Formats: sequence, structure tokens, C-alpha cells
Amino acid sequence: MASVTGFPPEVVERVGNYVYRLIDPRNGETFYVGRGKGNRVFDHARGIALAQGDEELSVKLERILEIRNAGLEVIHVIHRHDIPKEALSHVEAALIDAFPGLTNESGGEGSAQYGPMHVDEIVRKYVAPEMEASPPERLILININKIIDRSSPESVYAQLKGNWKVNPARAEKAQYVIAVYRGLAVGIYTAEKWHESVEYPGRYWFDGRAAQADIWERFVGKGGKRISNEAMKHVRFPVRYWNC
Repeated sequence: MASVTGFPPEVVERVGNYVYRLIDPRNGETFYVGRGKGNRVFDHARGIALAQGDEELSVKLERILEIRNAGLEVIHVIHRHDIPKEALSHVEAALIDAFPGLTNESGGEGSAQYGPMHVDEIVRKYVAPEMEASPPERLILININKIIDRSSPESVYAQLKGNWKVNPARAEKAQYVIAVYRGLAVGIYTAEKWHESVEYPGRYWFDGRAAQADIWERFVGKGGKRISNEAMKHVRFPVRYWNC
């Protein structure tokens, strides 16, 4: 049977929404997880952009071109198909969480709140006090994927300060930058100045210091405070703005 290069119309209808992986045939490594319908998986495997402004395109396309220049084709696997629309983002997010080192620019939807955690982290998250829901301050909330020493403001700051895709005009308006880990505010800092990264053009880092004690207590407390306001929660991208 010849290799399938697209779904026939009658199959498109039956397959519905699906989640897929793109795999490098040179080493068997999964390098991208996506969701789609119709023939999106075939177009992505061939390196065809389906939407202008795809932030993931450059890294993903570079990998695809390397594979094709080696005389090979990208392997693609449909992991689940005919997925109800309301469950699609959860299936995609779980798969993204399962494969580290992907070329996906953004994480899985809800991964910051519901992604992989040790049971101790889950208990800590849900017994933690809530951060106030609608503070008047202008804030940037940045999700960090790992934390070395949550008890050390200096350690948290080292992981928080950059490099991030931020809107510099909005960033300069912010009074504080909050470090968010697994849905908890674990640090808050005053950003004294934002700088564009030399190594990563288009990304920014900031000079900062830990916020004064009363601000730290309001937003972080001793062990972190749970973010309850949906507008402050991270969905797919690591940066969220509040009042700025």
C-alpha cells in the first residue's frame, strides 16, 4: 500500500479533531505535538505553514528542512482522533507534557496549572492561601517551568529575570514582576529596567530586586499563594499582564 499523503474526504469526516506527533526519523525523537483536523498533519509534516504569524514555524521548519535535506521524510503519528472539541486542548497538553524538548513555542493549555506534579506539589498548591483576586497594582506574571530553591528570593529571581517574549512598552509600565510556579505566586520583584537580549533578539530580561516586605507578604507570603483569578492564570504562553 502506497504511503498516504492526505485523508480522503470520507475519512476526514470520520477522523474529526485529532492530536498528532511529528517524529525525526534519524533518531526517533518526537519534536512537535499539535492538534488539527482535515489534512493539517500532512501539511505540517511537509513544512507548510497553515497560518501566517506562526511563532513556532521557524524552529519547527528548520528541523523539518534538516530531515528533508537528509533525503528523509518526517514521520507523523495520530495519537487520538475523533476527539470532542471540549477535550482537545487537554489531550494535546498531556502529550506536550510527556515529551520534553519539543519545538513547540508554547506549552500545553493549562499545563502550568494542571501539568506534571509530584503529589507533594499538588497538596501544597491546593492548601496554599489564595492571592488577592483583583490587586490594583500593574503586574506581569511569568510562569517558570522549574525552581531550584523556592525559599531563596535570589534563586527565584535568577530563573525569572529572562529571556522572555514581552511587549516592552507594557513591561515598562508594570510595577512588579511575579514568578509563578505550578499555579502559585512564589516571588515578586520590582523591575528597574528591561533590556533586549543580545543572544536572543526579540526577547527581554530585567534588572530587578525583591519587592519590599509588605508587598512580598501580600502576594507571596511564606510558601506561595494560589492564583484564583482566571485572567491571571497562564494558558499557553508564559507571560500574562495585569492592569498594564
